[in-house]
Amino acid sequence: MGIINEDSFIETVHMKGLQISLIASGDGTEIIYHKLETDARWGLEPLEGGGTLEFIHMLSGEMLLKDSNGEKTLKAGDSFQRCPVTEHHIFQSIGQSEFLYVTSNPVFHYYSRVTNELRELVITIEETDGYTSDHCDRITKMSMVMADELKLNSRQILKLNLAAFLHDIGKVKVPIDILQKPGKLSSVEWEVMKQHTTFGREILQETGLPSLIEAGEVVEQHHERYDGTGYPKGLIGDQITIEAAIISVVDSFDAMTTDRVYQKGRSVSEALNEIKNNRGTMYNPVVVDSFFKIKDKLIKI
Repeated sequence: MGIINEDSFIETVHMKGLQISLIASGDGTEIIYHKLETDARWGLEPLEGGGTLEFIHMLSGEMLLKDSNGEKTLKAGDSFQRCPVTEHHIFQSIGQSEFLYVTSNPVFHYYSRVTNELRELVITIEETDGYTSDHCDRITKMSMVMADELKLNSRQILKLNLAAFLHDIGKVKVPIDILQKPGKLSSVEWEVMKQHTTFGREILQETGLPSLIEAGEVVEQHHERYDGTGYPKGLIGDQITIEAAIISVVDSFDAMTTDRVYQKGRSVSEALNEIKNNRGTMYNPVVVDSFFKIKDKLIKI
């Protein structure tokens, strides 16, 4: 149970798996209350020109800290401090957890506004594109399980977490008649559709937030194919980031097995066969092999 009285909150933002509340601010410093649900992730990243103080104090529950030093569990009463932050740190909630975040870089209002706007865009796009509003949450959860299996570092995990949730955000600029067309797209329509990856990178770049700018590079690549037949740049093999290669596989699996407005989903076995048959052509073979090692866990998400 947390020790914070909610009456003291100046402003609160609710997102799936996360609540952030501004408790106090002044003289360039903010104190922000965070509540994370089970397996939710939160991260710290270096800021340009940053000599900022970043301090976390655990109120309840436990969080797994991942950075270049490995993994460490933070429990109620534990603290974490960096001044400045020189690397990426990922915090994963073990059960529900609560903590105070003190920063000398005031970010709450801008961060919460941008995050809410992007989340609303994502949900709108999912529903317009014929998915349920849980599609991007599933992609994110599967991507995080894959990240653990492939032992990605903390910077890669943060980039993947954001890119997985926001991978289709560029579809907001694609006409609805193309998104919802039940039949095959014409060559002209297909060229418009393919631009959504670049649109996504541009949208995230415009936020000015370093973590979202990095995620945008992954978003732009998530339809690249291992053999060079993807888009928008026809990248091949290891030219494609591992984060984009992961999203490519889990997004394909979810898309194939999901009922949409204009298309009934395939069976799990059919989707698995499709991924297996395209190992080394459409999909990075290392990612596919890891996917099949933990497929039982992924299917349950």
